[in-house]
Amino acid sequence: MRKNKFFYSVTIGLGLSLILAASAAQATLGGPAGSIKSDASALRGARRTVRTQKNYTIHEITTAAVTIREYVSPGGVVFGIAWNGIAYPDLTKLLGCYAGEYAEARRRMPRAHGRKPLRVKTGNIVVEKWGHMRDLHGRAYVPALIPDGVSASDIR
Repeated sequence: MRKNKFFYSVTIGLGLSLILAASAAQATLGGPAGSIKSDASALRGARRTVRTQKNYTIHEITTAAVTIREYVSPGGVVFGIAWNGIAYPDLTKLLGCYAGEYAEARRRMPRAHGRKPLRVKTGNIVVEKWGHMRDLHGRAYVPALIPDGVSASDIR
């Protein structure tokens, strides 16, 4: 009986540790770039550095359903994310600490009928989604984190 309690305690502790480590390993908007490699593993996608500019680097993760580009400042902070594919990525994970703010702003928006682009702008974040079935696009960025010499139109 005592061994079973110990076994369950250890199993639960390890499970919680793995869950916390997996959620912390996401390179999210406003977070450090060092965990982009973990994103590729979590998404079961291929990761590559697409382009390095003077003021930012683009890291790309490609899966069967979506291609995600993460824009990283010279200071190592993810300031923008863009995607395209046949499905939208999980924005809760990609937006990180901004996910709640986005969800609240989205909830307050009036419902739009038809196929219209979505633009959600709060005090800290901008999220845009557009496209049609099997050709979906979007981007999210934090204007305050965009490096000098870079504009929001560069995030695509």
